[in-house]
Amino acid sequence: MHGRQQGIGEVRPETLGRFDLFEDLDLRGLTAAAAVMHVDHVAGGGLVCRQGDAADRAFAVAAGSVRIVQTGPDGAQAVLRFIGTGDMFGTAALFTDHRYPADAISAESSTVLSWQESDLFELIDRYPRIARNVIGILGRRIAELQERVRNNANQRVEQRLAGALLQLGEQFGRATRAGVTIKLPLRRQDLAEYTGTTLHSVSRQLAAWSSAGFIRTSARRVSLCDEAALRRIAKDD
Repeated sequence: MHGRQQGIGEVRPETLGRFDLFEDLDLRGLTAAAAVMHVDHVAGGGLVCRQGDAADRAFAVAAGSVRIVQTGPDGAQAVLRFIGTGDMFGTAALFTDHRYPADAISAESSTVLSWQESDLFELIDRYPRIARNVIGILGRRIAELQERVRNNANQRVEQRLAGALLQLGEQFGRATRAGVTIKLPLRRQDLAEYTGTTLHSVSRQLAAWSSAGFIRTSARRVSLCDEAALRRIAKDD
């Protein structure tokens, strides 16, 4: 990892029970997973893993957030996913071609956990529930990706952007006086790459919605002030 500080001991075994990879694991299994995990503190903008590098670890976010960014042969970038607290990433590569398919970049100062491939596979052998969780994670990720590809192909920019904001509100939202504030540092370029459009289109649409009172933006944070209006836009109603 780049821009990191190493540390251990801050994450208790019980905490791992909130991670999708270790869901429904008993305390003995969680303790075994905690015994072989590595803890890294990554500064904002730090590289956790690089696209194309040999995949030898699975990761999870214990605090903060991570952007998954893929670069195509033409140099164009796409934000595939935003990873929040409790979410895993990099796991699928251990079961496929052993190459990370995208960069994982911390969106803010984050605590990232990781497990060496051999340790993870040993845990799976000892606790088959982990294997079931892996299948569930990969299934959900495939379904989400298929839906995004379909939306990007068939929906107008404002529909895609409204849908993305609502989805991020569900994943990272906190109730505030301004509405539901997305507690994720969001660059407009991130939203453009996530929705398959241009920075100009995103900036113009966010400005229009801000003027209409649908959203509020400040310091790389977006607050959803009128979710009902955004849902109508997302559904083209």
